[in-house]
Amino acid sequence: MIPLVLPAMSDAEAPFVTRLRSGEGPVDGVWDSLMVDEDDGGVTYAGAGGILAIDGATAEALDGDVVLVQPRTGRVERILRAGSPHNTLLVTERCDQLCVMCSQPPKKTHVDRFAYLEDACLLAEPGLHIGISGGEPTLYKDQLLSMVERVLRQRPDLSFHILSNGQHFTEDDVPRLRDPLYRKVSWGVPLYAASAPLHDEIVGKEGAFDALQDGLATLLMAGARVELRTVLVSSNLAALPELSRFVASRLRFVEVWSIMQLEHIGFAKGRWRTLFVDHRDQFQMVAGAIDWATMHGVRAQLFNFPRCTVPPAYRGVAIASISDWKRKYPTACTGCAEQANCSGFFEWHPDEEAGAMVEPL
Repeated sequence: MIPLVLPAMSDAEAPFVTRLRSGEGPVDGVWDSLMVDEDDGGVTYAGAGGILAIDGATAEALDGDVVLVQPRTGRVERILRAGSPHNTLLVTERCDQLCVMCSQPPKKTHVDRFAYLEDACLLAEPGLHIGISGGEPTLYKDQLLSMVERVLRQRPDLSFHILSNGQHFTEDDVPRLRDPLYRKVSWGVPLYAASAPLHDEIVGKEGAFDALQDGLATLLMAGARVELRTVLVSSNLAALPELSRFVASRLRFVEVWSIMQLEHIGFAKGRWRTLFVDHRDQFQMVAGAIDWATMHGVRAQLFNFPRCTVPPAYRGVAIASISDWKRKYPTACTGCAEQANCSGFFEWHPDEEAGAMVEPL
């Protein structure tokens, strides 16, 4: 796994954002920290923010990364990794849902990092597509939208994908979201069932389904770009056909519907036996949902489904969805001709189970 947080020391008193430079390329004297030394333990940089010594990485690996330096806690956070298409900003760990399979259980506290994240975005590589996640980012909707707007006005080459439960949009947001800036923003919104009782049960929040329908209506009125997401769990497997009909009949404006396999971490780790669906044995439900959506003009795709574990006819929609820093391929994948296009497994998926699931193509 690629480490996103590294131990570090700095003479600065306050946190600061900087871009690490050790090789060739244009240098911004205000924002860049230049390498002054490297040894077996790590790399030392100097910049306007202060002296920075990072342990456990090489200058080559860090060159071009945009990091948040946190002197008091003795660490740096690699906010944007150079050369990676998988960069996600965590804007809050607060959430107003308690999903049964949540991969990142929420916290009650919130640390406001918007100013740092905005600085980081302005230092991004040209054309970068940046993810935004939580918690629930729209609990801080005005700060979130203001940050996105300021960044896109200065960096129109960037784009964002924001994960949200979609429940905090109102009609008052429509004029704002109609701004052409938001053509560079897509929203990843989860819907787990076509019925309120089942969706609310999965997300652990009464009234969530109804609030989500209002939110989706607002996004539709705003002409927003929406990716619909459904995590597959044991309780919604049999409901997939009904959900596919719901999506095809009422949510045809979405750009794509992503059906996602479960992540072995967070709440799901302790509930794995009761939540996990082995799709190799029960793929007909998934296949039926994809077929129905596709026939009615809704593009469907599979996230976190290793290609060899789905029937050949559906391998084309099983995309390499897992971010590079947390993706792995078990030893059994060695020699597979499809690996470059395959999701593989999350780094924290049990090795024995992952190895037993795959057959190289």
